[in-house]
Amino acid sequence: MKKFYMILAAVAAMSMSAQAQNVQTGSIEVGDYSNPTEIYNASYFSVAPTNFYLAHTGSQLLYTADELAELEGKGDVTITKISFKFRNDDCYEEMMRDCKIYMQAVDDNAFAVVEGVKQFFAFDNMVYGGYENYDMLSLLYTDVDFDFELTEPFVLPEGKNLLVTFVADALDDDNCTYGTDCIPFYTSGIMNKGMTYTNNTVSFLEYAQGNDFPDATAMLGCGTNVELPVTLIDYEYGGTTAVEEVKAASQEDGAYYNLMGQKFSEGNLPAGIYIHNGKKILVK
Repeated sequence: MKKFYMILAAVAAMSMSAQAQNVQTGSIEVGDYSNPTEIYNASYFSVAPTNFYLAHTGSQLLYTADELAELEGKGDVTITKISFKFRNDDCYEEMMRDCKIYMQAVDDNAFAVVEGVKQFFAFDNMVYGGYENYDMLSLLYTDVDFDFELTEPFVLPEGKNLLVTFVADALDDDNCTYGTDCIPFYTSGIMNKGMTYTNNTVSFLEYAQGNDFPDATAMLGCGTNVELPVTLIDYEYGGTTAVEEVKAASQEDGAYYNLMGQKFSEGNLPAGIYIHNGKKILVK
Protein backbone atom coordinates (compact mmCIF):
# COMPACT_ATOMS: atom_id res chain seq x y z
CA MET A 1 0.00 0.00 0.00
CA LYS A 2 1.34 3.41 -0.98
CA LYS A 3 2.12 5.81 1.85
CA PHE A 4 1.86 9.57 1.42
CA TYR A 5 3.90 12.02 3.50
CA MET A 6 4.13 15.77 3.48
CA ILE A 7 7.72 16.57 2.53
CA LEU A 8 10.04 17.85 5.24
CA ALA A 9 11.52 21.32 4.89
CA ALA A 10 14.97 19.96 4.06
CA VAL A 11 13.62 17.92 1.14
CA ALA A 12 11.54 20.86 -0.04
CA ALA A 13 14.59 23.09 0.04
CA MET A 14 16.51 20.58 -2.10
CA SER A 15 13.72 20.43 -4.65
CA MET A 16 13.59 24.21 -4.89
CA SER A 17 17.22 24.26 -6.04
CA ALA A 18 16.13 23.23 -9.54
CA GLN A 19 15.56 26.62 -11.12
CA ALA A 20 14.50 27.75 -14.56
CA GLN A 21 17.38 29.23 -16.53
CA ASN A 22 15.75 32.64 -16.76
CA VAL A 23 16.18 33.29 -13.04
CA GLN A 24 18.92 35.88 -12.50
CA THR A 25 20.80 36.82 -9.37
CA GLY A 26 22.05 40.14 -8.07
CA SER A 27 23.05 42.07 -4.97
CA ILE A 28 22.47 45.60 -3.78
CA GLU A 29 24.46 47.67 -1.32
CA VAL A 30 22.76 50.12 1.01
CA GLY A 31 25.59 52.46 1.90
CA ASP A 32 29.13 51.64 0.85
CA TYR A 33 29.24 48.03 1.98
CA SER A 34 32.34 47.13 -0.03
CA ASN A 35 34.49 49.97 1.32
CA PRO A 36 32.85 51.42 4.45
CA THR A 37 34.64 54.30 6.13
CA GLU A 38 32.30 55.59 8.84
CA ILE A 39 32.47 53.90 12.23
CA TYR A 40 29.39 54.21 14.39
CA ASN A 41 30.11 56.13 17.55
CA ALA A 42 27.07 56.72 19.73
CA SER A 43 25.23 55.32 22.73
CA TYR A 44 24.57 51.58 22.85
CA PHE A 45 20.82 52.04 22.47
CA SER A 46 21.23 53.68 19.07
CA VAL A 47 23.17 50.87 17.40
CA ALA A 48 21.58 48.77 14.67
CA PRO A 49 21.15 45.98 13.84
CA THR A 50 22.53 44.86 17.22
CA ASN A 51 25.12 45.46 19.91
CA PHE A 52 26.85 43.03 22.21
CA TYR A 53 26.85 45.25 25.28
CA LEU A 54 23.44 44.13 26.54
CA ALA A 55 21.90 40.68 26.48
CA HIS A 56 18.78 41.48 24.47
CA THR A 57 18.46 43.74 21.46
CA GLY A 58 15.91 44.39 18.76
CA SER A 59 15.99 46.71 15.80
CA GLN A 60 13.73 47.69 12.95
CA LEU A 61 15.32 48.88 9.71
CA LEU A 62 13.26 50.58 7.02
CA TYR A 63 14.78 50.32 3.55
CA THR A 64 12.68 52.56 1.32
CA ALA A 65 12.32 52.22 -2.43
CA ASP A 66 14.77 55.12 -2.75
CA GLU A 67 17.48 53.14 -0.96
CA LEU A 68 16.60 50.11 -3.12
CA ALA A 69 16.43 52.08 -6.38
CA GLU A 70 18.71 49.58 -8.16
CA LEU A 71 15.85 47.07 -7.99
CA GLU A 72 13.61 49.26 -10.14
CA GLY A 73 12.54 47.54 -13.36
CA LYS A 74 13.37 44.03 -12.11
CA GLY A 75 9.83 43.23 -11.01
CA ASP A 76 9.28 41.31 -7.79
CA VAL A 77 12.58 40.10 -6.33
CA THR A 78 13.25 37.21 -3.97
CA ILE A 79 15.66 38.13 -1.17
CA THR A 80 17.92 35.19 -0.29
CA LYS A 81 20.54 36.70 2.05
CA ILE A 82 21.15 39.82 4.11
CA SER A 83 24.54 40.86 5.49
CA PHE A 84 25.79 43.51 7.91
CA LYS A 85 29.37 44.66 8.54
CA PHE A 86 31.03 45.32 11.89
CA ARG A 87 34.46 46.53 12.94
CA ASN A 88 36.05 44.54 15.77
CA ASP A 89 38.46 46.98 17.37
CA ASP A 90 38.58 45.69 20.90
CA CYS A 91 36.39 42.64 21.47
CA TYR A 92 38.11 39.33 22.15
CA GLU A 93 35.27 37.27 23.60
CA GLU A 94 33.28 34.39 22.18
CA MET A 95 29.57 35.15 22.25
CA MET A 96 26.50 33.17 21.27
CA ARG A 97 23.33 34.88 20.08
CA ASP A 98 19.90 33.53 19.23
CA CYS A 99 19.13 35.56 16.11
CA LYS A 100 15.81 36.02 14.35
CA ILE A 101 15.06 38.11 11.27
CA TYR A 102 11.61 39.13 10.07
CA MET A 103 10.86 40.78 6.71
CA GLN A 104 7.76 42.61 5.49
CA ALA A 105 6.82 44.72 2.49
CA VAL A 106 5.32 48.02 3.67
CA ASP A 107 4.01 51.21 2.12
CA ASP A 108 5.29 53.42 4.96
CA ASN A 109 8.51 55.31 4.33
CA ALA A 110 8.86 56.55 7.93
CA PHE A 111 8.10 55.45 11.47
CA ALA A 112 4.81 56.75 12.80
CA VAL A 113 4.73 59.20 15.71
CA VAL A 114 1.78 59.13 18.12
CA GLU A 115 1.52 61.90 20.73
CA GLY A 116 5.20 62.63 20.32
CA VAL A 117 6.34 59.00 20.73
CA LYS A 118 7.78 57.02 17.81
CA GLN A 119 6.17 53.68 17.14
CA PHE A 120 7.69 50.33 16.28
CA PHE A 121 5.99 48.46 13.45
CA ALA A 122 4.03 45.33 14.27
CA PHE A 123 6.01 42.46 12.79
CA ASP A 124 5.72 38.84 11.77
CA ASN A 125 6.96 36.57 8.93
CA MET A 126 10.26 35.22 10.24
CA VAL A 127 12.72 34.52 7.42
CA TYR A 128 15.74 33.52 9.51
CA GLY A 129 16.12 31.84 12.88
CA GLY A 130 19.23 30.28 14.34
CA TYR A 131 22.09 30.45 16.83
CA GLU A 132 25.16 32.40 15.78
CA ASN A 133 28.48 32.00 17.57
CA TYR A 134 30.84 34.97 17.25
CA ASP A 135 34.46 34.16 18.12
CA MET A 136 35.65 37.76 18.18
CA LEU A 137 39.21 36.94 19.27
CA SER A 138 39.93 35.36 15.89
CA LEU A 139 38.45 38.46 14.20
CA LEU A 140 40.26 41.10 16.25
CA TYR A 141 41.08 44.33 14.38
CA THR A 142 39.20 43.24 11.26
CA ASP A 143 36.03 44.07 9.38
CA VAL A 144 33.52 41.32 10.09
CA ASP A 145 30.70 40.26 7.76
CA PHE A 146 27.64 38.96 9.57
CA ASP A 147 25.87 36.95 6.85
CA PHE A 148 22.38 35.53 7.20
CA GLU A 149 21.25 33.06 4.55
CA LEU A 150 17.47 33.25 4.78
CA THR A 151 15.80 29.99 5.72
CA GLU A 152 12.62 31.36 4.11
CA PRO A 153 13.41 33.44 1.00
CA PHE A 154 11.33 36.62 0.97
CA VAL A 155 9.53 38.06 -2.06
CA LEU A 156 9.61 41.87 -2.16
CA PRO A 157 7.04 43.30 -4.61
CA GLU A 158 8.38 45.95 -6.95
CA GLY A 159 8.14 49.48 -5.59
CA LYS A 160 7.49 48.41 -1.98
CA ASN A 161 9.58 49.42 1.02
CA LEU A 162 11.34 46.69 3.00
CA LEU A 163 10.98 46.44 6.78
CA VAL A 164 13.59 44.25 8.49
CA THR A 165 13.19 43.36 12.16
CA PHE A 166 16.36 41.91 13.74
CA VAL A 167 16.24 40.28 17.18
CA ALA A 168 19.29 38.97 19.07
CA ASP A 169 19.23 37.33 22.50
CA ALA A 170 22.19 36.18 24.59
CA LEU A 171 22.00 32.80 26.26
CA ASP A 172 22.42 34.51 29.63
CA ASP A 173 22.55 38.09 30.85
CA ASP A 174 26.29 37.94 31.47
CA ASN A 175 27.19 37.00 27.90
CA CYS A 176 28.06 40.57 26.93
CA THR A 177 31.01 42.79 26.12
CA TYR A 178 32.43 45.32 28.57
CA GLY A 179 31.84 48.52 26.62
CA THR A 180 30.00 50.17 23.77
CA ASP A 181 33.07 50.59 21.61
CA CYS A 182 34.05 46.93 21.44
CA ILE A 183 32.23 46.31 18.18
CA PRO A 184 31.45 49.63 16.50
CA PHE A 185 30.06 49.11 13.02
CA TYR A 186 29.98 51.09 9.85
CA THR A 187 26.88 53.03 8.93
CA SER A 188 25.61 54.51 5.72
CA GLY A 189 24.55 57.95 6.96
CA ILE A 190 20.91 57.31 6.05
CA MET A 191 19.26 58.91 9.08
CA ASN A 192 16.03 58.19 10.95
CA LYS A 193 15.31 54.91 9.14
CA GLY A 194 16.02 52.68 12.11
CA MET A 195 14.79 52.13 15.67
CA THR A 196 16.38 50.01 18.37
CA TYR A 197 15.51 48.34 21.66
CA THR A 198 18.02 47.22 24.30
CA ASN A 199 17.46 45.47 27.62
CA ASN A 200 19.47 43.18 29.85
CA THR A 201 16.59 40.99 31.00
CA VAL A 202 13.66 41.23 28.55
CA SER A 203 13.77 40.16 24.90
CA PHE A 204 12.36 42.42 22.21
CA LEU A 205 9.97 39.57 21.40
CA GLU A 206 8.61 39.69 24.96
CA TYR A 207 8.34 43.46 24.78
CA ALA A 208 6.41 43.21 21.52
CA GLN A 209 3.79 41.14 23.35
CA GLY A 210 3.41 43.69 26.16
CA ASN A 211 0.99 46.53 26.69
CA ASP A 212 3.64 49.21 26.05
CA PHE A 213 4.35 48.07 22.49
CA PRO A 214 4.63 49.75 19.96
CA ASP A 215 5.74 52.84 21.92
CA ALA A 216 9.46 53.58 22.13
CA THR A 217 10.50 55.51 25.22
CA ALA A 218 13.85 56.44 26.72
CA MET A 219 13.15 54.42 29.88
CA LEU A 220 13.09 51.27 27.74
CA GLY A 221 16.54 51.95 26.33
CA CYS A 222 15.26 52.69 22.84
CA GLY A 223 16.93 54.60 20.05
CA THR A 224 14.44 56.30 17.75
CA ASN A 225 16.54 58.23 15.22
CA VAL A 226 18.97 55.56 14.11
CA GLU A 227 21.05 55.43 10.95
CA LEU A 228 20.72 52.45 8.64
CA PRO A 229 23.74 50.16 8.87
CA VAL A 230 25.56 49.39 5.66
CA THR A 231 23.78 46.38 4.27
CA LEU A 232 24.26 43.88 1.47
CA ILE A 233 21.12 42.23 0.10
CA ASP A 234 21.35 39.24 -2.25
CA TYR A 235 18.32 38.52 -4.43
CA GLU A 236 16.93 36.62 -7.41
CA TYR A 237 14.61 37.92 -10.10
CA GLY A 238 13.28 37.46 -13.60
CA GLY A 239 11.65 34.03 -13.50
CA THR A 240 10.00 31.26 -11.54
CA THR A 241 11.50 28.04 -10.26
CA ALA A 242 10.66 24.78 -11.95
CA VAL A 243 8.88 23.62 -8.81
CA GLU A 244 6.75 26.78 -8.76
CA GLU A 245 5.69 26.10 -12.34
CA VAL A 246 4.70 22.54 -11.48
CA LYS A 247 2.83 23.77 -8.41
CA ALA A 248 0.77 26.11 -10.58
CA ALA A 249 -0.11 23.27 -12.97
CA SER A 250 -1.13 20.91 -10.17
CA GLN A 251 -3.43 23.50 -8.66
CA GLU A 252 -5.23 23.85 -11.97
CA ASP A 253 -6.07 20.19 -12.59
CA GLY A 254 -5.51 18.47 -9.22
CA ALA A 255 -3.17 15.88 -10.78
CA TYR A 256 0.17 14.59 -9.45
CA TYR A 257 3.41 15.85 -11.03
CA ASN A 258 6.97 14.76 -10.38
CA LEU A 259 9.74 17.36 -10.18
CA MET A 260 10.40 16.95 -13.92
CA GLY A 261 6.85 18.08 -14.67
CA GLN A 262 5.56 14.64 -15.71
CA LYS A 263 1.90 14.03 -14.93
CA PHE A 264 0.64 10.97 -13.03
CA SER A 265 -2.71 9.68 -11.84
CA GLU A 266 -3.22 8.82 -8.16
CA GLY A 267 -3.42 5.09 -8.82
CA ASN A 268 -0.13 4.98 -10.74
CA LEU A 269 2.47 6.68 -8.55
CA PRO A 270 5.97 5.22 -8.30
CA ALA A 271 7.85 6.08 -5.11
CA GLY A 272 9.17 9.65 -5.24
CA ILE A 273 8.39 13.31 -4.71
CA TYR A 274 5.28 14.83 -6.26
CA ILE A 275 3.38 18.10 -6.40
CA HIS A 276 -0.36 17.75 -5.74
CA ASN A 277 -2.72 20.69 -5.28
CA GLY A 278 0.25 23.00 -4.86
CA LYS A 279 1.86 20.92 -2.07
CA LYS A 280 4.90 18.63 -2.05
CA ILE A 281 4.15 15.00 -1.21
CA LEU A 282 6.48 12.06 -0.65
CA VAL A 283 5.25 8.67 -1.84
CA LYS A 284 6.88 5.53 -0.44
